[in-house]
Amino acid sequence: MTIMNDKTREFVAMHRDEDVRELALKAKRVEGLDLSLALDQIAGWQIASKKLPQWASYEGIIYPPHISMEQCSSQFTAQYKSEIAQTLLASAATVRARVSDSAESDMQTAKNVFQLSDSPESDTLVARRAMVDLTGGFGVDFSYLARGFSQATYVERQRHLCDLAEHNMAALGLDQARIVCGDGVEYLRQMGPVDFIYLDPARRDEHGSRTYAIEDCTPNVFELRDLLLSKSQYTLVKLSPMLDWRKAVADFDGAVREVHIVATGNECKELLLVLGQQVHEEPSAPRVFCVNDNQRIDYDSAAYTQGLRIGGKPLPEAKNYLYEPNASIMKAGCFDLVEERFGVTQVGPSSHLFVSATPVADFPGRGFAIEAIGGMNKKDIKRLLNGTKQANIAVRNFPLTAPQLRKKLKLADGGPVYLFGTTMQGCDHVLLRTSKI
Repeated sequence: MTIMNDKTREFVAMHRDEDVRELALKAKRVEGLDLSLALDQIAGWQIASKKLPQWASYEGIIYPPHISMEQCSSQFTAQYKSEIAQTLLASAATVRARVSDSAESDMQTAKNVFQLSDSPESDTLVARRAMVDLTGGFGVDFSYLARGFSQATYVERQRHLCDLAEHNMAALGLDQARIVCGDGVEYLRQMGPVDFIYLDPARRDEHGSRTYAIEDCTPNVFELRDLLLSKSQYTLVKLSPMLDWRKAVADFDGAVREVHIVATGNECKELLLVLGQQVHEEPSAPRVFCVNDNQRIDYDSAAYTQGLRIGGKPLPEAKNYLYEPNASIMKAGCFDLVEERFGVTQVGPSSHLFVSATPVADFPGRGFAIEAIGGMNKKDIKRLLNGTKQANIAVRNFPLTAPQLRKKLKLADGGPVYLFGTTMQGCDHVLLRTSKI
């Protein structure tokens, strides 16, 4: 791995807030300056300062070329994976403690399981446990997962990524990190049992084209299912957010304990499956966790298998508020749960919008005050718009796309008005004029 010399390091420190493209054009070629490396580091730090602010705060981190920085996990999603791991293992420790013979034994179990972290990034407790990341990559996910373990092994086939990880994990103060350059599947076959395994299969085929199906990714986790279950207490698998999570659960044939649908900024980023041994003889449905930044709900998927009540409940007479679920709820499809938990009613069987007579606190999505509801006839449209020249337009289960509706209504984009085109119960196409709460 190329390590920056002093001249290059000084250049990066002096110019890291500047535009990289302009720097590439105007920077003087000075002896000892590796300009290509310097530009990669400046671009990498600028991305990290927004995407990985903790990493960006460390001196000495070496960043990979631009495309790797764009594709790596964000701090939010990486920290969330670490939270999953620690919650799973703490829960397992608690269960074991409950079956112990005495309170003294319980206390000793707790002392044995946890110790204080030496990481400067965390004051949390670190389990005296071992984990393996079989698809190390740039190492962002590994760096956050490793903080919760006393032994953490990173496995990666590409030597330059291993060299990068070895340097960066040391720069991050992760003394428990062990870097292994080799094939993850071969390592899995020969390694002893650990507490936790992480896998992020490559979603590219041999021609470099993007793939989504689990069996088309490298490695194929379906083929490794039994081996993973025999080698770890839990395995966390990162998959494409494009996948149908219900089909993925079914294809893993009873091995999935939890499903995590992770969004940030109302954009679905990751589908995470937790694999683990079946605790009971009868197969149980996994628990589903829907996450969008600080909006989080979870539920038993067995209790909400359809995502929609047959027939639905009737709309309230007073339709004063409109609610749009966040991206993780949309992906989960748990619309009957949303009705039950938040006291709202679905606008229509496939519209995935909800109305209520009274405001709803902490709804996992966006909320709007309904100002008017009307049909698509000229009279209703004139009443709804009432001289409005611009609006934010969205459609759900509607015969026109948002651009088509905007063109039909002759509206510019933006402003305080939010206009929704949807289909109500009874198959009526309607427009709802709203303002954001």
